[in-house]
Amino acid sequence: MWAMSSEFSNSSEERNFVEFRRKVRAAEVLSTALERLLLALHFTGRVSVVVQNGRVLKSGYEEGYFRRNSEASTSSLDGASER
Repeated sequence: MWAMSSEFSNSSEERNFVEFRRKVRAAEVLSTALERLLLALHFTGRVSVVVQNGRVLKSGYEEGYFRRNSEASTSSLDGASER
């Protein structure tokens, strides 16, 4: 009996992990509500989440990470065209 329950839990765990990988690859890691907020704010940056034992340990964001890089490259192009 134990072997059957062990096989079932391994199978269930494997299916769960496959679904987890699929969602991460498809960028389905944020709730719809949070995605709507990010869209409404025109947020550009990074959102990070640290998970330990299945629970969110901490989360954070870096606002404008990509914006700074694009502004720097734009300003260097503007400076080159003024010369």
